[in-house]
Amino acid sequence: MAVLIGVDLGTTKITAVALDAESGELLGVHGEANTANITSAEDKARDRSEWDAAAIVKIGVQRLRRLAESLGDRRGDVAAIGVTGQQHGVVLVDDHASPVTPLINWQDRRALEPVEAGHLGTWLDLAREHVGADASLRTGCRLQPGFMGVTLFRLARQGQLPAACKTAVFIMDLFAAALAGTRPVSEPTCAASSGLFNFRLRQWDNESIRSLGLAHSMFPEIVEADRPMGRLSAALADATGLPEGTPIVGPLGDHQASFVGSVDRPLSTGLVNVGTGAQAAVFVETGEFHPPVEVRPYPIHGNLLSNVGLAGGWAYQTLERFFRDVGEAFFPGQVPGSLYSRMNELAAQVPAGANGVTSVPTFSGTRSDPTLRGSFTGLAPSSFRVAEMCRAVIEGMAQSLTDGLHTSEMQAGRKVQGLAAAGNGLRENPLLAAEVERKTGRPIRYTRHREEAAFGAALVAGVGAGVYSDLASGGTRVRYEEPRQ
Repeated sequence: MAVLIGVDLGTTKITAVALDAESGELLGVHGEANTANITSAEDKARDRSEWDAAAIVKIGVQRLRRLAESLGDRRGDVAAIGVTGQQHGVVLVDDHASPVTPLINWQDRRALEPVEAGHLGTWLDLAREHVGADASLRTGCRLQPGFMGVTLFRLARQGQLPAACKTAVFIMDLFAAALAGTRPVSEPTCAASSGLFNFRLRQWDNESIRSLGLAHSMFPEIVEADRPMGRLSAALADATGLPEGTPIVGPLGDHQASFVGSVDRPLSTGLVNVGTGAQAAVFVETGEFHPPVEVRPYPIHGNLLSNVGLAGGWAYQTLERFFRDVGEAFFPGQVPGSLYSRMNELAAQVPAGANGVTSVPTFSGTRSDPTLRGSFTGLAPSSFRVAEMCRAVIEGMAQSLTDGLHTSEMQAGRKVQGLAAAGNGLRENPLLAAEVERKTGRPIRYTRHREEAAFGAALVAGVGAGVYSDLASGGTRVRYEEPRQ
C-alpha cells in the first residue's frame, strides 16, 4: 500500500511524517528544532525577524533522510511528498532558485516603523493606502505586519531589493523547488498569505501588486494542489534516500494544512486552534465575508472563513510572566522554571465564573485592532487572588475563541456540529478545553497524531498524486482519540 509523506517547515520545529495511505496510520515522525534564526541582537530589539533560508531547507532534507531510514523496505512505497510551512513571510531568490536574502518571516515588524523619522505614518499605513480600502474584498484580508506584500513594498521603496533578485517566494515554495530541482511555484493556500492574492480568481491580485509599484514578474506561477508541482530530482533522491521521481505536491499554507489534517468532515466540523495565538475556522464553498473574519483559500476548492489573532497562549504567557515578575521581586532566585502547571491547578480549584472576576485577555491587541488592551474586572478583596486571575484569563481565552467561531459560523450561514482541535494549547490545558466545550456547546475531538499540518500536507499530496480521488476521500484517514471524560 502507498506511503504518503508530509513536511512542515514550522517556525519552532521542522517535521516530516509518513503515513499509510489506506489506514492513515503514522509510520514515522521525525522533527527537529528550527535553529535557523539569524536575527542580530540589534534587529531583535527592533522587532525584526530574519532566518537562514538555506539552513531551513537543509534541516527539512535531513528530516526526510531520517524518515526514509526509519521506513526501511517501505520507502519504495512512497507515492507522494506534500510540503507545508509558516505563512506570510518572504525570501528572495535568483534565477537558480538560490536565496539572495534571508527569510523575513511573519514575526517581522519592520512594517510598523515610521516611513520617515518623526513621521507618525508607518510603512503598513502607506501600503494600505496604496492598495485601497476595497483590496480586501479581493484578497480576503487586510495587509498586516510580516506579510510578503508589505515587506516587499518597503524593500522596493527603499531600493533594498538585491540586483540578483528574480522571484519572491515563501519558505515552502523554496523547499518544494529544492526537492524538485525546478523553478519555485506557489499554491493558493500559500500565496494568499501575502496579502496580494485574489482568492476569487485563485491568482495573484494584479491590481494590488501594481498599486504597490511591484513587478508582476516577481511572483511565482500558481499551481493548484490537485497535481504535482514537480518530482523528486536525482540529486535530492540521493540526499533524502527517497525514490527518484516521487511527486511533490504543494506548497501549502500551514493553517489550511492543519484543517485538512484535523477535520474529517469539513462541512460539519470546525477547527479551533490554540497556539501562541488562536484561530477558529469553518469551511465554505463560496467566499462572502466581513472583517474581522478573513478568507483563506482551501486546497483545490473552496475557502476557510478564519477568525485569526484571537486570544491564545500568549495571553496566558503574559499572566505567567506577571506572576514571575512578582515572585522575583519578593523572592529573588526562588521562582521555579515554569509556573503553568501550578497556574492550571489553582484555576481548576475555582468554580466557573471565577467568583465574579472576568478578564478580556487582549493584552497584545487583536489582528483588527493592535492597540486594544486587556483588562480584569470584578476584583474584590475575597477574589483578588492568583487562582481567580488564572481562571478568569482561561475563561476569557475560551470566550474569545467562542466568539470567533460564532462570527465565522454566522458568515458561513450554518453552525458546525462538532469541533476538532489543532495545536497544543487545548491538549495541554484541560480546563481551557472544557471551557471551550462549555461555551460553544460542542465537543472537541483530538487527532491521534499531533503533527496536524504535516499530516494534512501528506493527505493533500495523496490527492495530487492520484492516490485519493479527492480530499473527502483523504479525510476519512483522519483518526481521533477516544472522547475525553
